[in-house]
Amino acid sequence: MYQTLKFLHSLFRWVVLLSLIYAIWISFKGYFYHKTFTKKEDLVRHWTATIAHVQLIFGIILYTKSPIVKYFWKNFSEAKASLDLLFFGMIHILLMITAIVLITVGSALAKRKPTDREKFKTMLIWFTIALVVIFIAIPWPLSPIANRPYFR
Repeated sequence: MYQTLKFLHSLFRWVVLLSLIYAIWISFKGYFYHKTFTKKEDLVRHWTATIAHVQLIFGIILYTKSPIVKYFWKNFSEAKASLDLLFFGMIHILLMITAIVLITVGSALAKRKPTDREKFKTMLIWFTIALVVIFIAIPWPLSPIANRPYFR
């Protein structure tokens, strides 16, 4: 089960990134070109947040099953000295939860804005900040802190 969760979590990150980048692109175009916030844009907003929540569920389940995380918490005083263990034990999950909160808040605020321009602006700001946090929190193959392959 652990290997399957790792695979799904690794694969689904690309869905999260693509949906988030697409939502940012839509909101950028909508804001700067004074477009109308249609049902399509609202669905993009909604599904971007939903996809992020699905990834969060995969991540939380994986976090509870991970031998790395279990070792980190059992041997906290020693393990916190290892960047790899610290990253997966604390940093990754805290940053990702922060990013999901940013996406959720941004989606909820955009939904309630009275004008189309405000909806696009709200999505653009909140989703872009979330994307930056996610880029920091992903264990990229070339990361000096913790690295993993692009696909598992």
